[in-house]
Formats: sequence, C-alpha cells, structure tokens
Amino acid sequence: MKNIFSNIKGDLFGGITAGIVALPLALAFGVSSGLGPSAGLYGAIFISFFAALFGGTNTQISGPTAPMTAVSMVVIAGIIAANDGDITKAMPAILTVFILAGLFQIILGVVGLGKYIRYIPYPVVSGFMTAIGVIILLTQILPSVGYYPKEDVEFVNTFKPEAQEIILENILKEQVGEGTLVLDNFKETINNAQNISLEDVTRESKTLAAKEASGALGALKVLPRALKNINLLELLLALGTIVIIYGFKRITLKIPSTLVALIVMSGIAVGFNLDYRTIQEIPSGIPIPKWEIFTDFSLTNVTPYIFTALTLSLLGAIDSLLTSVVADNMTKTKHKPNKELVGQGIGNTIAAIFGGIPGAGATIRTVVNINAGGKTKISGMIAGIMLLVIMLGLGPIASKIPAGVLAGILITVGIGVMDYKGLKAIPHLPKDIKIGPIKLSSEVLIMMVVLLLSTFWNLVYAVGIGLVIASLMFMKKIGDLTAKRSDVKSLKEEVWSDEINFPENLKEEVFIKHLKGPLFFGSTSEFQALSQQIPETAKTVIMRLGKMQYLDQSGLYAMEDMLLDLKKRNIEVLFVDLLEQPRYMMERIDIIPDFIPLKHIFKNFDTCVLWVKENIKDEF
Repeated sequence: MKNIFSNIKGDLFGGITAGIVALPLALAFGVSSGLGPSAGLYGAIFISFFAALFGGTNTQISGPTAPMTAVSMVVIAGIIAANDGDITKAMPAILTVFILAGLFQIILGVVGLGKYIRYIPYPVVSGFMTAIGVIILLTQILPSVGYYPKEDVEFVNTFKPEAQEIILENILKEQVGEGTLVLDNFKETINNAQNISLEDVTRESKTLAAKEASGALGALKVLPRALKNINLLELLLALGTIVIIYGFKRITLKIPSTLVALIVMSGIAVGFNLDYRTIQEIPSGIPIPKWEIFTDFSLTNVTPYIFTALTLSLLGAIDSLLTSVVADNMTKTKHKPNKELVGQGIGNTIAAIFGGIPGAGATIRTVVNINAGGKTKISGMIAGIMLLVIMLGLGPIASKIPAGVLAGILITVGIGVMDYKGLKAIPHLPKDIKIGPIKLSSEVLIMMVVLLLSTFWNLVYAVGIGLVIASLMFMKKIGDLTAKRSDVKSLKEEVWSDEINFPENLKEEVFIKHLKGPLFFGSTSEFQALSQQIPETAKTVIMRLGKMQYLDQSGLYAMEDMLLDLKKRNIEVLFVDLLEQPRYMMERIDIIPDFIPLKHIFKNFDTCVLWVKENIKDEF
C-alpha cells in the first residue's frame, strides 16, 4: 500500500486535471453516440476508475474515445432503427453489445493476445484513424449549423409513403406470427390498418429520416438541405468554440483549451439568455444499473452484432495499447499488455451495465495526467471519481450546455484524430505494385481502401478487408522474395564456399538446391517448378535447408509433390542441415522416412559430400 500512495500529491493533481480535460469530451462523445451526454459521462467515470484499478499501465487515463464512439454510433443507430426508432426498446440490446465487447476484451487479455495487437499493419490503422476523423467531421456539420433531419418537416414528409408501407408490413408480420392472418378473419387486418394514426406515420417517417441522414454518407446526402436551413446562432456557437480551442492553445497549454471553450461559450449563451438548443438533461443522482439488460435479454436481438462487439473489443485493445506505449515512452516504464486488456474489459463491462458508452485508453488525457504529476493507478481512479463528483454537483448546470458548443468540440476532435503522418507520407512511399497501366504504392492502396470503406460503408468490414489485403500483399512480397533468392542451378553456375572442392566429375550427375527463407503458401508455386528445372542428367539432388526456418502445411504438401515427382524419375534426394520445425512437419506425414530415409539426412555439407563420393558414379 505504501508503494501505491507514494506519489499521492502528484496522482491527485494528475487525476483531477485529467478528469477536467475528460469532461467536455465525455459529454461530446455521449451526444455524438446517440445515447446522450449522460452515457458519455458514465462511460468516462466507470472505465477510467476500473481500467486504472485492474489495468496494466499505471498512468493510463481511459474513457470514451473518437474511434470507439464512431463504431458505437453505427451500432446504436442500427439497433434503434431495428426497434422502430424507440431508444428505450433498443437500449437493452445496445448495452448488451457493449457488455459483450468488454467481455471479449477480458478474454483477449486472459488468453494472452495483447502482445499480438502490434502486428496490425500501419496502413490499416492509419486509414482507419483518418476515416474516424472524416466521419466525425461530416456527422458534426449538421448539428454545428443547427440542422436536425427529424425536425425538418418537409424532409420527413418525403418518407411518409415508405413509413405507411413499413407499418402495414409490421401489422402483417405480427398477424402471421400470431396465426391470425387468414381469409376468414381478414377484417381484423383491415381494422388494424385503419387504426394507423397520423402520429404513427409521422413517428416512423422521422425514424426513416434520421436513418437516411445517419453516418458520413447520410450527412453528405442531406448537406444541401442543411446549408439551406442554417441556424445562425448554432453556427456562431460552434465557430466560437473552434476558435477558442485553437486560439487558447497559443496562449497557454497548462489550462485545457477545450474546457475554456466549453465554459466561455456556454457562459455567453446562458448569460445573454440566447435561444439556443441545449444538450439532453444529465441525471444528477447516483448512476443506477440498467437491470433491463438482463430482464429483457433476447439472443436474437444481439446475435447480428456479435462480430461488431468483437470488433469494438479489438479496436479498444489497439487504442488502449497504443496509448500504453506512449505512456511507457514518457515515464520510462513497461506496461503489461494482457493485464491492460483485462482492465479495459472490466471497465467497459461495468460502464455498459450503468448505461455508459465503451471507451479505451485516451492518449491526450494520459499525457495530461503524466505532465501534471500522475505516476500510479491512483491517478486514473481519481479522474473517474472527479467526473462523478462533477456530475453529482453540476449535473443541472451541465444540462444547459449548448449542443452547438459540443459539435464545435467534436469538429476539433475529428481534425486532431486524423493520421497526418500517414497522409504526408503518401507521395514518398515506393510504387511497388501495378494495376493496369498505373503504378501504386501497396501501402497507400491499403490505406485508401480502409479510409474510403470505413467512411462510406462499414467500419467493421473495412478493417477486416484492409487486413486481408495487407496480408495477401505481404505474402506475395515474401513469396516473390523467397523465389528470387531460392533457385535451382547446377554447380557450374552457382558455388557456395564449401562447395568449391566438390568432385568435378560428378557435377553433371549432382545438382544442389539452396532453399533460402520459409516455404509457405505464398512461395509454393515457384517451388513446385523445381522438379521441372532439373535436367535429365541429374541422378541426385542435394537440398541445403539450413536457411529454411519454417515450413507450413501448404509448403509441406508442395515438398511432398516435388519429392514424389523426383522419385518417379529415379532421382535421389539428400537433405543437408534440416532444421527442427521443418523436420517435425515432414515426420508428421512420413516424408521422413518414406521419401527421405534417415541415412539421406546429413548434419553438414561435408558429410554429405563423403556419401556422394562413395555412392554416386560418374556417367557423363
């Protein structure tokens, strides 16, 4: 205990400072997610406290982040739309998905996958982070100009025919489910249809309008309408917030400019009694668990989102561990990646039970904590407690914050989260692939594919596709490199230093194959051409395998096919310096000893030469 409290003064100041910095972002991310500012606050409170308590990075401050909120926003919008636009009905399914994401993170940590997160290719991460920035920017244009699609009567009315169709379809589905949709009782169907009220149609039309305008693509679709219906006051509040955030940084970095902008612009709006749009009301009481998650649980509602929950957990893992690396560099310490994932998973699970949105390690808040003196887990826990105190004491006041101010804050977050390092490198990366007449950089291609698919289609699938493309390109490069280095030549064309004294009279009968690098599915096609390259004069092939460190199943069967072909041609094969892993693989399917008897496996080239001299006759 003495160790934990050894830096209590620094941790106290670091935690309080980080908590203050987190406040405007938590509110903004909550509003952006679609669940409201309280969901952002609950997420920040519980994730910060429990991720610090159970995590593996002493100085990490966790909470809602831009990437996690962007993915959560898609999940929330989809589940709400599936529940007829009723957020109350959708809430149990939404929070269950978030709980699953937290549990998946715990599992990732327990099974020790934390150390493998770093193998995700940089172009995939870069394209994804830039896409997050673009999505936030596009989706915040609408609230920053005071345009809300559900409140645009003319726009909503365009969806009334479709709304009526959906309501009728739902009536028919309900009756099919109950077994009452029969010809004898069709009057009931007609009566139900006639009882559809104008309010029902309007409500469904608003849901369809909100769905049409959701996401980056939706925002672009309704942008012309938004620009025709600008609310000047909301726009000025958003612009004022942006100007203060960037301007105040030039004066000092000791006070968070985001907090200054929040206080100043909210003060102006309230002080001058302006007719502005406020954020949703923030509850002032102690957070209460959402027991309906368990009482209203339905597996069918959650099943379609299991893959999304897994993606959320992986994204949170990447986000958190990247921040842990930043913290390590600043504090000269070493984090525990698997323990950090368990801590983040516990934090996200508990936050979801209380209605909070998921989060991860937050780089800016962690840096603020370290710079303010935070050194132990206590600082992250204090940040969470600080936010709880603010919510309990200032909830009613915080409820008066203008929505335009939070939109302005999120616009600066969107600008800041983009990967400018990756974007600046685009013109300088080598153009290593050719698509038709156009030469491109494979890394730029991956980055742009992930960026465009994430922004305009699906964040989850975009990352998966990016990983697949990156993996295929990597395998092709390694395969090409292996094939280039590993060729079949007679001793007259290529001689290693220990082959110089090989008997001159046997050089027509004996060929040497130098295998350099792994034999895996990316290089098997070139390897399979080996037997065709060996001329008819060859009676023996010596395969030097000291540089073939790895053999996968595809390579194993390619090796078997080649040996079978050589055996049919009565060509003997000798192995030299066969390493442990390839030998183990060959023994599993009896290549050794069926094709290569133990007496044909040599520890070094010299002993192999002695065998050749004794057993191979000069025939040419």
